[in-house]
Amino acid sequence: MNKNQIAEILAKPYAQELLYGPEPARFAYTALDGDPRVVPIGFWVDGDRLQIATVPKAAKVAALRKNPAVAITIDKGAFPPKVLLLRGTADVELVQGIPQGYLEAGHKVMTDDQYPDWKSGVEALYDEMVLITITLTWAKLLDFETTLPKAVEDLIQEKAG
Repeated sequence: MNKNQIAEILAKPYAQELLYGPEPARFAYTALDGDPRVVPIGFWVDGDRLQIATVPKAAKVAALRKNPAVAITIDKGAFPPKVLLLRGTADVELVQGIPQGYLEAGHKVMTDDQYPDWKSGVEALYDEMVLITITLTWAKLLDFETTLPKAVEDLIQEKAG
């Protein structure tokens, strides 16, 4: 899948809603022991990439340095479901302070009244963070109105044909 195809999918209204809404990403990677891991995590969009920040000693940091392949799902649990499926490669970089995107991602999931205390706590805790930048290599939006999983599309065609 090329960058233009990915950009076309990400530009769709439901994809934009998921990318900029309060839902966390489900972030999947391969741990150092070779087993898969998936964690809910806050994220933000930086151009055509997704970014995440975490503690430098987080297990995912060492795992991503060894194997940068990742998969991400962002979804709404309502009916019909809206699901953005993404794959990519992660770049890991130690940064001083707190990335502004991390603060913005946190604000997406809390009220304006909750944010100042959370932000103060974050600023007191982190002197440095690891910025994980995901370059997307594949994307699919399932809105169950105009797009369905391929296997469901195939089954519908089979039954109709």
